[in-house]
Amino acid sequence: MRDRPMTEHDNLGVHGRHDAPLDPEIAAFQRYLTATFAAQPNLETLAPPAARALMEELRAPLARGGPVMSRTREVLIPLDAGSVRVRLHVPAGIASPAPMLVYVHGGGWVLFSLDTHDRVMREYAAGAGVVVAGVDYAHSPEARFPVALEQIVGVVRWLRSHAADHAGDPARIAIGGDSVGANLSMAAALTLRDAGERDFVRALVLNYGVYDLDFDRPSYLKYGRAGALLTRSEMIGYWDQYLRDRTDHDNPRARLILADVRGLPASFLGIAEQDPLFDENMAMAQKLRSADVDATAVVYPGTTHSYLEAVSMAEIARYAIREQSEWLRRRLIHD
Repeated sequence: MRDRPMTEHDNLGVHGRHDAPLDPEIAAFQRYLTATFAAQPNLETLAPPAARALMEELRAPLARGGPVMSRTREVLIPLDAGSVRVRLHVPAGIASPAPMLVYVHGGGWVLFSLDTHDRVMREYAAGAGVVVAGVDYAHSPEARFPVALEQIVGVVRWLRSHAADHAGDPARIAIGGDSVGANLSMAAALTLRDAGERDFVRALVLNYGVYDLDFDRPSYLKYGRAGALLTRSEMIGYWDQYLRDRTDHDNPRARLILADVRGLPASFLGIAEQDPLFDENMAMAQKLRSADVDATAVVYPGTTHSYLEAVSMAEIARYAIREQSEWLRRRLIHD
């Protein structure tokens, strides 16, 4: 691994530089997943409940190990459209009330869960010294846009009133997520901003986010081929299951590259170097900066989509979480 990741100043708009081999440990992670899924049905041929069950089983080993929490509990948060389960991880050694990170897992709006991302959440809790509140939002296609978004906004509002009951500080809340979790995190911050609740969110942590519906960007064509950890055809399918109809294609709460991002809180964008979503992540970093948002964008060399899930196998994944956790500390504890 290089001494430091590349920042946006190293390669903004220079797509052709991304020809380096995968980080060896990320390559091992990719081989592990490829071998694990080799004997299984193609996910795209399965109904969503069956695909979810298979993914839970096959990805369970990735969530094992890692930091031990002082306590973990789950609560059902009552919202207008029913309750949402939230898993709260409280790390050892923090002073209460502590900052909070509302975590939104990835999975194409269709797959994954609090269990598949449990280790990632515990790593952030221990690394940043924050209470992590993971949101078990409703999956698509059973619950299409904007159901999950509204649930996450509702959780943030609930925490503003109940954080103290869970060792948290309601005045120091961040939202973060990976892949579509980054999409939902930013969309929630935009929704709160427009409702006059801009101060509800102090920071955003956005890893390899989904921001656009342009499947012909160069990074899609280069890195979204069959065999990749995220393919072009998979992403098209995820969008089809998330949006209600074509009128949602231009909704700035779904297709965030169209949003007015002025007034968003400080944001950290963790970008995978060899990811179909690379180009839209770089475009979002530029969009945030042009809107005078305090945006830090870091490209992690030799990484693919889903690199956070490789935390048990790859030092660069652990490095990314450490770097982002320190950034969160500065934003939520030291500022």
